[in-house]
Amino acid sequence: MAMTGLQIQKLLPGTNCKECGSNTCLAFAMKLAGKKAELSACPYASDEIKRVLGAASEPPVRVVELGPDKGLKLGGETVLYRHEKTFVHQTALGINLDDTEPAAEIDRKLAAIRDYVLVRVGETLRVDLVGVTQKSGSAEQFAAVAKKAFDVTGRPLVLRSTDPQALAAVAAAVKGSRSVLAAATPETALDLSRVAAENGHALAVTAPDLDALAAVAGQLRDAGFKDVVLQPQTFSEAERFQVNAIIRTLALKDNFKPFGSVSLRFIDDGDLLESTAAASTEIAKYGGICMLPHFDAAQLVTLMTLRLNLYTDPQKPIQVEPKVYPIGEPTATSPVFVTTNFSLTYFIVSGEIENSGTSAWLVVPECEGMSVLTAWAAGKFSGASIAKFIKGIGLEQQVQTREIVIPGYVAQISGELEENLPGWKVLVGPQEAGDLESFVKARLTPA
Repeated sequence: MAMTGLQIQKLLPGTNCKECGSNTCLAFAMKLAGKKAELSACPYASDEIKRVLGAASEPPVRVVELGPDKGLKLGGETVLYRHEKTFVHQTALGINLDDTEPAAEIDRKLAAIRDYVLVRVGETLRVDLVGVTQKSGSAEQFAAVAKKAFDVTGRPLVLRSTDPQALAAVAAAVKGSRSVLAAATPETALDLSRVAAENGHALAVTAPDLDALAAVAGQLRDAGFKDVVLQPQTFSEAERFQVNAIIRTLALKDNFKPFGSVSLRFIDDGDLLESTAAASTEIAKYGGICMLPHFDAAQLVTLMTLRLNLYTDPQKPIQVEPKVYPIGEPTATSPVFVTTNFSLTYFIVSGEIENSGTSAWLVVPECEGMSVLTAWAAGKFSGASIAKFIKGIGLEQQVQTREIVIPGYVAQISGELEENLPGWKVLVGPQEAGDLESFVKARLTPA
């Protein structure tokens, strides 16, 4: 029978030392009960709790931390479907290059990977990893390209070779990067696990079928090596879809430890449409690491947007901080707009105001991350609540204007807002944010 957090807490040292990453032993115990942490994170765990909990305290999908600062976290999932709770650690996207490519082309790719930034609904998104595939047959050349990739981008690497000696050489060359060696076979797994452990890397394992893959992953686990990444061999998108689902289901529902690891896939097809479809499958169906064959900014926007949508907590909308936001360089006489703190609403409205060429103040009250109509229906975006927020933040002392623009869809709150904000005039703006530019020019721009 599974133990509760309170039962686990009684077995913990009770020092609240925070060395496990939690603020208190109770918080750590709750994570253990939810299989969101491992007992090994507690440096003072007694033999008694180790005996009682043991492997049962581990998350069904073990967390793997990559990068020199361990900033890229993968795994740790506890549900099969995001609506059950949420997905936790996003599918990592990487760009692969070969060690036989011309030096100028390698430099160009690495610079593009390093410099790529996508800002969407307040999230700053970048390429997570760099892949280096050995095609040269030279361990020295392979290691040199890998070291350059890490030095230029600072990202963890996925190092692919069929030569165990080359993997050993490159592992030493980029020691400290905390990367992934790919891929060990049943014959080379134990030797390469020692190489990975000595140099601080994770190890991807591969095998012809799922039975063999489970066997080699279980062998490494029994040997004490836990930073395992699964690289199943598949030959079609339908098979890949099924294999990913089988691995995740066995890990979560049956607590099958050999499959309690993140997956790795290299997409080697250079066709943009097909590689995008394949990567989308990985993101939507439990992929851990997905390596793309080329750097294409348009493809990355598509995939990162899809990933962001799937990994948003469905029970907690993305929201911005409630406050007054300056758009452009507003002064005390600049116009005042109001909208909700749902991130997508905020960024669309602020973008349209900026596109109109005017500087303004955008009032964003606390609406629990709801959109305009949803917040209004829930009583979170009313004339009284907006007025209370404006008074609470001291906007009346900050601006001289006494006109405020509300969204057209909630025109009915205008009277209530004027009653609660004496001296203010409420202007009903357009229903759609896309019409803000013409509204500003027609209603707010001096003749």
